[in-house]
Amino acid sequence: MVLPLAVIGNVNVDLVLGPVAPWPLPGSEVVVDHDDLRIGGSAANSALALQALGAEFQIAASTGNDLYGRWMREGLAPRSAAWPVADAASTVSVGITHPNGERTFLTTRGHLAELTWAQVEATLDWKRLAGGWLLLCGGFLTDALARDYDRLFDRAGAHGIRVALDTGWPPDGWNGGTLERAKRWISRAACLLVNEVEAASLSGETDGEGGLRGLRGLMGGAGIAVIKRGPEGAALIDGDGAVLSAGAPRVRVLDTIGAGDVLNAAFLCALARGDSLQQALELGVQTASRAVSTAPRRYAAG
Repeated sequence: MVLPLAVIGNVNVDLVLGPVAPWPLPGSEVVVDHDDLRIGGSAANSALALQALGAEFQIAASTGNDLYGRWMREGLAPRSAAWPVADAASTVSVGITHPNGERTFLTTRGHLAELTWAQVEATLDWKRLAGGWLLLCGGFLTDALARDYDRLFDRAGAHGIRVALDTGWPPDGWNGGTLERAKRWISRAACLLVNEVEAASLSGETDGEGGLRGLRGLMGGAGIAVIKRGPEGAALIDGDGAVLSAGAPRVRVLDTIGAGDVLNAAFLCALARGDSLQQALELGVQTASRAVSTAPRRYAAG
């Protein structure tokens, strides 16, 4: 039996340009080798990967009331049919890639801040999602929705839905209030999916296994915590405290933007179909590695 899946969060326009080095001086112009205009944001990146992997899923998101908004809804149709349309321009994120694999993002606030819990609640078929997995992402960009995360967790719990949380990186950094908010969300999640820098910020630990155990502690000693480690693969700690890892294949990296979102999708897709945690972690790493090394992006093997 395959468990139902859903994604909630940020869908926006991604314009990827690069590589750039060094950072351009004000008033100058540089020519780059790579550009890609695509539907992006954590939720969309995960949804596109799930779609390519042949998974059945729901997605709750929104767009602005402009050309970009129509384009994004068309790109994720028919699952976007019930999405609300904000009376605002669609959020645009420009990702500048650098030769060392790092990225710089310039993101407009746009429509994302207006997505509400009432809209998300009305978009999903909760009865059909019962007993499944729900990937929640983009909390620091979807302000109105994040204020009602407790209601979202309550609704998920009432239907036996396990929430997998990707906190993302807060635009204002990990200040005290932001850190406490994230920790409240984590305490209610069944699965946490973060990168190494986020893990260190949340757990206070820079050591890999120490970070995993620190994250598991924030979850009340239960649940699954995953640390995405880029070219080093990924590691997790399960509900019994066992640590598992999966190494990444060597690939020629073209564009790492959204790699963690792709890993999230493949990992949960595998869990939903009954794979072991080790198998799920390996599929997540392999799928993300394929995505970052292909243009146009490919997710499935073959």
